[in-house]
Amino acid sequence: MPQLSDLPLILFGAFDRHNFGDLLLAEISASVLRHRPLVFAGLAERDLTAFGGRKVRSIAEVAREWGDQPADVVQTGGEILTCSLYEAAVMLLSQEAARQAIACHDADQTARQAWSEELLGLHQQVAYLVPRSLFRRPRIFQYFGIGGTELATVPMSMRQEVFANLQHAGHVWVRDRVTQVQLEQARIRTFLAPDPAAATARLCGSRIASHRVNGEPAAVAARSPRGYLAMQFSAEFGDDATLHEIGCQLQQAQGATGLGIVLFRAGAAPWHDDLDVYRRLLVATPELDAVLAESLDLWDICALLANATAYCGSSLHGRIVAEACGRPAANLVREAGRMTKQAAHALSWGYGSLPTVLAPADLATGVIGILQEKTSAFDAHVENLADLAIAAFTRAQLARES
Repeated sequence: MPQLSDLPLILFGAFDRHNFGDLLLAEISASVLRHRPLVFAGLAERDLTAFGGRKVRSIAEVAREWGDQPADVVQTGGEILTCSLYEAAVMLLSQEAARQAIACHDADQTARQAWSEELLGLHQQVAYLVPRSLFRRPRIFQYFGIGGTELATVPMSMRQEVFANLQHAGHVWVRDRVTQVQLEQARIRTFLAPDPAAATARLCGSRIASHRVNGEPAAVAARSPRGYLAMQFSAEFGDDATLHEIGCQLQQAQGATGLGIVLFRAGAAPWHDDLDVYRRLLVATPELDAVLAESLDLWDICALLANATAYCGSSLHGRIVAEACGRPAANLVREAGRMTKQAAHALSWGYGSLPTVLAPADLATGVIGILQEKTSAFDAHVENLADLAIAAFTRAQLARES
C-alpha cells in the first residue's frame, strides 16, 4: 500500500490567471510541500509557465479523474472567501472576452451564475472553495493563508457556502484578524498566521537573487542610482482625477526623497492592472522621473521589489513581498477608512506608528514616513513574520498527518 508521502497532493488556488500573489503562493507552497508529488489545480486548465508560473489543471477535471484514490487537497490563500464563481470566470478570460461576458451577463445574477457553472464545470457560488463532496474519497482538506475581510458584505447564500466548506476542513489558516473574528463567530476554528508570502525571501531567495542582476530588474535599478520607489496600482485608480492626484503626489515624494519611480503590473488578468493607465499617468505628469517596467514574469516582479528602496501600491502581495525582502512598504486604497484586505493586514501584522494604508492624497506623506521609520526594528519585524509563516506550514503538516 502506498505511504502518505507517495500519494499526490492537490494544490488548489488561483494559479490559473496572471496575478502576482496567486502565482507566488503556488511556488511558496510547492517549496514547503516538496516531500509530496504535487498536482497544481485551478478553476481552468492553463499554462502560466511563460510568466514563471505552473501548468495548471482544472479542479473539476482532476476530481473526475481522481476516482477512488484518496484525495488530499490544500487550498491556498489570497482573498478567496469573497470571490464569486462569476468574478473568477471573468478574470480567466482575455480582456475582450471579459468585456463581452460582462455585457451579456452582468445585469442578471441567475444568468451569470449559470454561465459560470457551464464554463467551469462546477456548481458552487464561491470560486476557490471546492467542497469535499467533489471527490469520492476526500481525506485531507486544508486551507493555507486565506482571507475574507469583507465576508459580511457578500450575499448570505455565499457566506453559508463558505461556512459549510470550512466547517469540514481539517485545518484553516487565516491571514488576518478580521477574517478570523468573522469565522469564529460562525463557530469555525481557525489558526492565525501571516500570509505565506511573508516567507518569500526565506524560501525563494536564490531564485529572486538571480533575477535581481539580470534583465529588466537590473536595467531599471541601474537607471535609478539613488534608488527607486516601486509603484503599482490597479485599473480602478484610472479615472482622470485620481491619476492627477497620484501624479502630483509622486512628484512630491520624488522631490523629497530623490528616488526614481518604477511603475509595474502585479496582475494582467481582467480587473487587475492596465498598462494604458500607467501610460496616461506618464503623459499627464511629464515632469515625473519614471520608467515603466513591462515584464510580467513572477520572479522579475519579485526582483524589482527586492531591488527597490520602497514599495507603494494597491497589491497586498506587493507589500508583503517587498517587506519580506526588507523594503518598507505601504498600500494604496481608494478609501483609507474602509476595512479592506490591505487594512486588515496592517491591523494584524503592520509595523510602526505611521499609516501604511494610504488614499491617493496621502501618498507622498506616507512614502516619506515609511522610509523614515525603517530601522533595525523593522528588519526584526520582517524576520519574525517569516518565522511565523514557516511555523504555520509546519503546524499544518502536523495536522495533515495526525
